[in-house]
Amino acid sequence: MRELIGVTPPELNIAIDHFITSDGTRLVWREMGQANHEKARPVILLHGLFSNAEINWIKYGHAATIAAPIAGRGRRVIMPDFRAHGMSDAPHDPACYPPDILARDVEELVAHLGLADFDLGGFSLGARTAVRCVVRGMRPHRLILGGMGLEGLAGMAERGSFFRRAIAAYETAKRGDDVWMAVQFIKTMKVDRVAADLLLQSLVATLPVDLATITMPTLVVCGSEDSDNGSAAALAAALSDARHVAVPGTHMSSVTFAAMGEAMAAFLSA
Repeated sequence: MRELIGVTPPELNIAIDHFITSDGTRLVWREMGQANHEKARPVILLHGLFSNAEINWIKYGHAATIAAPIAGRGRRVIMPDFRAHGMSDAPHDPACYPPDILARDVEELVAHLGLADFDLGGFSLGARTAVRCVVRGMRPHRLILGGMGLEGLAGMAERGSFFRRAIAAYETAKRGDDVWMAVQFIKTMKVDRVAADLLLQSLVATLPVDLATITMPTLVVCGSEDSDNGSAAALAAALSDARHVAVPGTHMSSVTFAAMGEAMAAFLSA
């Protein structure tokens, strides 16, 4: 049974639902809006590491911007919480974290919802996961990569090691340490550190040669002060059909500004 939550504007509602994956993990997704135009495909949005759908897509209005029925082209926006994040299960069994498990979860969500024609987007870890889905054979009509650069896709081992160090330093990190801000975010988000550490070990790098699989129109949208994952412009240049849009902010702040959702909505409606 779905739970409906009133949001602003009042004519929009968020439905919360879940399904059970093939390994028995309960995954929750939120859904807003509905397609009311024949060309308005549903869009799946994937959140960033240690965040969730509520924080990345709903709190600052991005999902509402995309879902809003402007000119009769409102969209159905589907926003899962990754395993070990948000309202989804955070199992402690290492067997629940094989390589590319997040991409597999998205594949199973698509199958569960019976989606054949859809768009796919993500921010940071969500962008990495969206790319992994495409590399594994998923063919969204359009792709959005937020907060991601060329180096970030190939450098997953280094980024994963950094966040694993942050988890390990949860009790001992001091202001000025390179992991200090990451530790504070982990604390704020009440991250399940056991599950998060296992998840980080499951992430798979995407090599430059793999980018040839990304042939659909792609938006690379990144904060003008965000270099956490390398060069967004270089990523767009490496893809066969991509455009780069710079929006205000750093990696942490860009998702709080309306410009991020506006760029995504404009791309999907073009």
